[in-house]
Amino acid sequence: MTILHHPSEETLTRYAAGTLEPGSRLVASVHLTGCAACRTRVMEYEAIGGAILAELPLTPMAPEALARTLALIDAPEPVTPPRRERLAPPALTKSVDLPEPLSSCEIGPWRWVAPGIRWSRIRLPEAEAANVFLLRAGPGKRLPEHGHTGTELAQVLLGSFSEGGRRYQQGDLSEADSNVEHQPVVGSDSECICLIAVEGGLRLRGLAGLLQPFIGL
Repeated sequence: MTILHHPSEETLTRYAAGTLEPGSRLVASVHLTGCAACRTRVMEYEAIGGAILAELPLTPMAPEALARTLALIDAPEPVTPPRRERLAPPALTKSVDLPEPLSSCEIGPWRWVAPGIRWSRIRLPEAEAANVFLLRAGPGKRLPEHGHTGTELAQVLLGSFSEGGRRYQQGDLSEADSNVEHQPVVGSDSECICLIAVEGGLRLRGLAGLLQPFIGL
């Protein structure tokens, strides 16, 4: 599988710095699990960040810092429940496994958006308000026209879609900002499933826009 479309350099830099929003970080993490090139870029950015930190002048410690540290060392260890064995994440479909970064997330049922199009809400344990979801559409389906008030990251987990003269297939990531209005079209060879994170709101056009309050997107 050849990956042709990747996160922007800005997104990879923010990932390395730990400043991506939780939803976007999850989608980027899924991309990184299958993309060695982007993993290398992130390691390079992390190394650059570490070198910059190493060159910064030392900051004097607060007078009570040592005493506080020693008090923490002497404090009794908290009682933690025994760790449960981590189960392998379930399959997304019969042919596609659920990406490992999603294994700790709560994934809701598939809900109707339009004929042949469904979505599933994903809740992150550390950021329940994050706008992250799976979108599933049948072969040849034209998705609702939409824009966003922030950035949208869409990782293709199965199948393909086209927009703006580009084709995104399994492993590719599409990145769009608030200036983009688009209407992806699913490839004719199979259904398409994408993991999507939206920073800000989603603006649906046409009939889907009228139904937006009821379908929850």
